[in-house]
Amino acid sequence: MTGGQLALVVGAVLCCIGFTAMIVVLVRVLDTMRDLRDEVAELRAATGPLLAELRSSADDARQVMAEARDDLERFDRVLGSAEAVSAVVQRSGASRVTRAALSAPVIKTAALASGTSRAVRRLRGREGRSA
Repeated sequence: MTGGQLALVVGAVLCCIGFTAMIVVLVRVLDTMRDLRDEVAELRAATGPLLAELRSSADDARQVMAEARDDLERFDRVLGSAEAVSAVVQRSGASRVTRAALSAPVIKTAALASGTSRAVRRLRGREGRSA
């Protein structure tokens, strides 16, 4: 066996050892990938119901928010109406107070004028009769 042949045999043996090592590593990687797939499947199985519940809760929260927004808009309209009614009541309350304060003197003045005019008519009527 010559030196070239010996180098060829040693190279072939080293290549076989290298391929064997590569096969062992690839088998380990394949086992690890299978384990990883199993873990991912278990994770999906465990998180699936949780995600469904989260979606349901988010939908419920969205619905509650919409109802709250509607209620808030309705309350805003009621508050606006109450403010308008309050303004009208305040104005009418002021006119009521004004009416109450001025009605008695105006009535008394009208009564005095009416009474005076009657008295003047009576006095004139008597003067006209006596003449």
